[in-house]
Amino acid sequence: NEHEANLLFHLISTRYEAKPIILTTNFALDSWKKIFKNQLSAVAILDRLVHHSHIFYTDGPSYRVKGKF
Repeated sequence: NEHEANLLFHLISTRYEAKPIILTTNFALDSWKKIFKNQLSAVAILDRLVHHSHIFYTDGPSYRVKGKF
């Protein structure tokens, strides 16, 4: 939804270069343009998130769903 994307953009913009952000996702960054309906919002959000960032990729089973299946 565009409203949620705008809220996320506002949150990230407010903290951008002022406070750290830790974000976890199970979506690859290049797929965010498909998730957000407005591609411009996705690019703006990612631009601020990846600038000065350290990106860690993990692989393996999820601890949240461990033992649920």
